[in-house]
Amino acid sequence: MPELVSPTRMNLLQRKNQLRVALQGVDLLKRKRDALVAEFFQVVRQALEARDRLNAACERAYIILSLAKAVEGRQALEAAALVERRPVLVDIEIRNIWGIKVPEVRVQRIRRSFLERGLSPTAVSMRTLESTEAFERVLDAILEVASTELRLRKIGEEIKKTTRRVNALEQVVIPRIRAEIRYINDVLEQRAREDVFRLKRIKKKLESRQG
Repeated sequence: MPELVSPTRMNLLQRKNQLRVALQGVDLLKRKRDALVAEFFQVVRQALEARDRLNAACERAYIILSLAKAVEGRQALEAAALVERRPVLVDIEIRNIWGIKVPEVRVQRIRRSFLERGLSPTAVSMRTLESTEAFERVLDAILEVASTELRLRKIGEEIKKTTRRVNALEQVVIPRIRAEIRYINDVLEQRAREDVFRLKRIKKKLESRQG
């Protein structure tokens, strides 16, 4: 409510300064939002490509697995899967985009050579080895999808937050400050008119006494 503001010149200067800062804030937030939207669409393309690679890797891997299962049998495949288990290590780097910390997952090497898998060439078939390699590709693709979709979600949340701030400034804060400035200006102008009128009356009285 502008009427709650004390209509003084000091408050007028303060409101004008607040308006200038708010307008600068809107401009800065809009530039930040535009940069985030550009980054968002770039990551969307990466995410879609990563999804395509994952789907292709899964399709190929399950075909190879089905063939291996049909020929070698389930138990042989499960026995091969239990050999040389290992943790999957990832590095998380934090990238700064307009002050936002966006995590980027760097996957360490997933696919291994034949010797690194610890399988005996005399104990497993070529189909089992192909199946192992195919699912390592699937795991690689899953981690790539996780990385891109994590960035996508983080940037999307920040775009929403920035848009809410812009709307609050444009639709609430700036109109309120402008209304307060108009109110103070109106009151000060009214006071100035009253002062002029009062001075004219005093001057007129003095002139009548002298006459």
